[in-house]
This record gives sequence, structure tokens and C-alpha cells, in this order.
Amino acid sequence: MLRSYREAYERLLPLVEKPGRYLGNERGARRKDLGEVRLRFALAFPEVYEIAQSHLGLQILYDILNRRPDVAAERVYAPWPDLEALLRARSLPLVSLESHLPLVDFHVVGFSLQYELTYTNLLTMLELGGIPFRAAARGPGHPLVIAGGPCAFNPEPLAPFLDAVVLGDGEEAVGDLCDAVLAWDGRERHDLLRALAALPGIYVPAFFTPRQQPDGTIAAIDPLEPSHVTVRKRVLVDLDRFAPPENPVVPHVSVVHDRASVEVMRGCVKGCRFCQAGYVYRPLRERNPERVVAQATELMRRTGYEELSLLSLSTGDYSGVNPVLKTLMDRFAPEHVAVSLPSTRVDALSPKILEEIRRVRKTGFTLAPEAGTQRLRDVIQKEYREEELLDAARLFADLGWRSLKLYFMIGLPSETEADVRGIAELSRRVREAASGRLRVTASVSTFVPKPHTPFQWAGQLTVEETRVRQGLLRRQLGRYKIEFRWHDAELSFLEGIFSRGDRRLADVLETAQRGGARFDGWSDHCRMDVWRDALAAHGLDAAFYLRRRPLAEQLPWDHLDAGLSRRFLLQDLARAVEGVLTPDCSIERCTYCGACDFEAVRNVDHHLEGAKGGDHRGQGISRWAELAIPREEEERPAWETRAWHEIRARVAARAAARAPRPRVDADPSAALLAAHLADGTAPLDSGSGEGNAEE
Repeated sequence: MLRSYREAYERLLPLVEKPGRYLGNERGARRKDLGEVRLRFALAFPEVYEIAQSHLGLQILYDILNRRPDVAAERVYAPWPDLEALLRARSLPLVSLESHLPLVDFHVVGFSLQYELTYTNLLTMLELGGIPFRAAARGPGHPLVIAGGPCAFNPEPLAPFLDAVVLGDGEEAVGDLCDAVLAWDGRERHDLLRALAALPGIYVPAFFTPRQQPDGTIAAIDPLEPSHVTVRKRVLVDLDRFAPPENPVVPHVSVVHDRASVEVMRGCVKGCRFCQAGYVYRPLRERNPERVVAQATELMRRTGYEELSLLSLSTGDYSGVNPVLKTLMDRFAPEHVAVSLPSTRVDALSPKILEEIRRVRKTGFTLAPEAGTQRLRDVIQKEYREEELLDAARLFADLGWRSLKLYFMIGLPSETEADVRGIAELSRRVREAASGRLRVTASVSTFVPKPHTPFQWAGQLTVEETRVRQGLLRRQLGRYKIEFRWHDAELSFLEGIFSRGDRRLADVLETAQRGGARFDGWSDHCRMDVWRDALAAHGLDAAFYLRRRPLAEQLPWDHLDAGLSRRFLLQDLARAVEGVLTPDCSIERCTYCGACDFEAVRNVDHHLEGAKGGDHRGQGISRWAELAIPREEEERPAWETRAWHEIRARVAARAAARAPRPRVDADPSAALLAAHLADGTAPLDSGSGEGNAEE
């Protein structure tokens, strides 16, 4: 008999800081009769409500699961410390928002791993939910504990706590997982794990055993199941197969991203070498622009939000951004609904985009130069030039914007003092380019190397090194009267440990959690003394995890295949050392990264010119796009983004350079040379010893 703790929680609500976090009766919340379903699935997010409820991925899975008549999906988020204290004092369990059912009474508890510093919250949720920490301690009657998200591409610090991990896109995988659980006879848990391991994209940590060397590095990762040697990520080939949620949960309380959101594309092939998402979510897959407009219109009708966000890793690079934005603004501007592009690269901006965005209200802009000098931007694969950033600043000011945030990183590979000082100098030049009309803020974080990127072998700054750089910037930006914001050095230090961590850190996590570690991503809650004690208790040195890794070293995540070949990552690292850019494979040549199989998995694009090696769907939307923004000239559609235009121009120039040159005069020596080449007697030297070495 299932027991709801609704009444018990209602008595607690007057005692907590924000009762709205725990009501669970928002518009769009799904509350099914649990007696009528076969599978109860808890979607768990190890963060506070305001952050968790802003996450679009969770809303997508919530919608997909609840469309199934045999599944009830409910939400559960990390309780804030005030509620946790009350639950412990009154011996009450952590429950779901919809039915107030304890976590232990669900068949599946699925965690979204977006940030390494939420790991102790995950353990707290298991503990309060009545579920044993360790997967090995769970029996047939316990829930299946799974996880997914970007941190799942190196889940090793959490591996002993997880039954299974979803690598890659979850829309299809979550359905397969539900089917496997429903088909299980409920007796031997090992049988269920074996069935899960047979599914594409599902990693079962219990089926792998790492062997450590005396120095702490990994000698090998031994598979225990012959059929489960490596695990390749799951890829949703066609984004249009799953429409965005039409009736999402609309919170009662203000949340971090208090707006409606539509994902316009997934993946990015720009290749910023520090960006894990840009690598692990390849290939590029765009949503049909006409469907984006229809789905966004319905979403706004159902939710009543005053802002719509077009989401992707770089929405300015979405091939349909201009006609989509114009169509949506024509539709929503009379209702004073704003449309925002929260993630846009400098070189993808265009006057058309900014003109459309400002029609209702200027929703604010953050641009990410990432590095202060052109040399370092080339190292990390930021394609644009400084003048493009300065042009963008002038354009912002001309169009009426009054503030601009610039996002930088310190500690990037090969960084010098000149690169650090360059952050302040570039910020100053941006403000000057706008003739003082923009209030410029420089926001600086510390580079944390991530798995499955070319910089996965790089070292990370220590806390002391980070603070020296922050101090330099604080003084220099202060002289220029530019606002300076920085990320806590100790939080980056902790993130770096777990980002490239191994299974030995599971003991550290458990010790820290039992010692009171909670909400470690919040500066005012993170207790570094607890973490230092936990590391010392298990004989682990933080420097081991932050160090530069030899290229031949076995990495903790090497048995997990993110769709990128090791050879490609090494080649991209070599290009970084030389400051050479890698081509954009959505338009230029394939870079052979390994993400596509060129049959089912490939770039999907809606531009008229089509994607290189991809599924070209541009002709299907060309008429609609040109109706939205009529063609300005024969050579270039007016709705084309600047990035597309510039790359196509480069491709055309290269093609022209490779074209055979017309013959001017017949050279009598040409026939002789051809004959020599045919019989292998051609001379290796012209004999003069002079001339241009490049000829």
C-alpha cells in the first residue's frame, strides 16, 4: 500500500523559507492515479527548485514519460537545508512533488547530472528517500537508480552509487529503459542490469572494474561482461521526432529562467576546444524552422509567459534564426512578448537579429570572447576577430542597449600574463568602441578541463594561481572602472577534482556528505574544510586530479564512447598548440571526428545550401523563409546568417583556388616531362639550384 505524505508536508510548509518550492500543484503538473500505472518514475534533480525547474531537459523527459499510459513520472528536487533539517527532526522521508510519495516507493529514480558540485545533494536525496547509497547494497525491492546529463560522460566518482547511466540523448533511451524494467520479473537484480546493459547508450558501472597502479593512475578498466566492453552514447537522429512540451510546468515561484523555451537545435560543430557540450552532443541537428514557429506559438498560448527563449549551444548559428525570429516577433510584439537568444557567438550576430530582439524590450546580452588575446582565441578555437567584437559593441550601443557582459576564462592552456592582462584591455576597448554608451561587465571563471575534449589532458590552475590572476584583473579593471565578477576559486578547484575523477572519489563523496557537505556549488554553503578532511581521510591528493595528464595515460572514462575518436582529439590538440582552426563540418569539409556514421547519424540542417555530409532539408523551408524575409540579392538570401554567408564565401574562394588554371602556351618541355614521369626518369632537381622554395 502506497502512502502519501502530503498532510505531513503541509504542516511543514509554514516553517520553511519558500513553501512554493514544495507544493507540486503548478499549472502543467501531471498527477496520475498511481494505482492505474505499471511503472513509477521519479525524475530527480539534485538542486534547489528554482534551478531544477528551469531545466528544459527535465521538462522534456517529464512530458515524454507521462504521455505513456503505463508510466507516471513525478519530480523530486534537493530540499533546501531548512526543509532537510525538519525532515530529519521529524523522521520524514523525501517525497515527490506530485503525489508526495517517498523515493523508495518508485521503481526508477533518475538523476540529471548537470554540475559536479551537486553530487553530495544526490547522496542526500538518496539518504532522505530511504534508498541505500551503494548500488551493491540494493535488493530487488529497491528502486533502480540511474543518471544522465553532461556529467554522465564521466560518472566514475558516482559509479558505486548508480545502477545505470544513460550516455547521450535521453528521449528514446528513457523509453527503452522503462520497457526493460517492465519486462523484468522482479527477482534477480543482476538480470535487470544485464538487460539494461544490452540497450544502446546504457552504461552499467557494476560491469566494469578499474585497476589502479601504485601511483594512483589506472592500469586498465576490466569489463566483467563480454558483451559490455565499451559503451557508445545514444544519439537522437531526428530532433523533430519529439516535439517540445506543449504544456510544461509553470512554477508558482520565480525561477532562474522564468520564461518559455524551445530547443531549436542540438549539438555544435564550431569546435571550441574547452567546451564539453560542443563535443559530446555532436552531430549538429536542427529542428524544422516552421515547426519551431508553430510549437513556440502554442507554447506561449498555454503558458502565458512574457518571454520566449530559443535554446541551443549557439542559437545565432541556427540556419533558420532570421526568418524564425522575424515571424515570432511579428506575432508576439503586439502582445509585448520578448524573444531572446541566450547563447550566441559574436560572429553569429547580425543587425537583423538585434533589430528583431529589441522590438519589444532589450533582454540583455552576454558575449563570450573567452580569451583576451587573439593568439589564445586561436588556441581555443574561437573563430572571430577582435574587430568583430568591437563592431558588435558599436551596434549594441547604436540600437539602444546600455549594458553588455563579457565572459572570459583564466587558466586556459598556454595562457601567459599578457593573455590575462588582455582580458582587461579588451574589455576597455569594447567600452571605448561603444563611445562609453555601454556599461561593460567582465565576468571571469576558471578553466576546468573536461573529459572527451582536446583539453582533457590539460592541467588546471591551483586555488593560489587562480587568486593571483583574479587579483591582477581586479586591479586593472578597477583602474578602467569596469565591473569585475569572478567565480570562486575554491569551487573551480572542487569541480576540477570531480570533473576528471575516478571511482576512488566515491568514498570521499560519501565522507564529505556525512560530514555535512551540501549545495557545494553555492559559495555560502560550500565547506572546504569538510572536503579537505574527506580527501585526507582517504589518502587522496587534490593535485593528482588537477595535474596535466600524459597523452598515453589511461583515463577513467576511456571505456565510455562519446562518439569522438581519440585520434581526432589528439589532432585537435595538436592544432591548438599550433593555433590552427578546425573547419566547421556543417558547411566545410568533414573533420572525421567520429560522431557521424553517414547513414543514420549525421548533421541535420535546414539551410538552402545544405549541410556537408549531412541531411539537407533546406529546400523544404526555402519558400517560407523567403516569404518571411524577402531575398535581397540573387547571391545571398536575406534571411541567411552572417556566419553562413562568410563560411560559404571562404568555401567558394578555396574552390576557386583549387580550380585548374587555363593553359596559356603549349610548353614543348611538358610532353617530355610527362614521359619522364611515366617511366620514372623525371629529374628530382631542375639543375639551377635557384628559385622559390615554395614553387
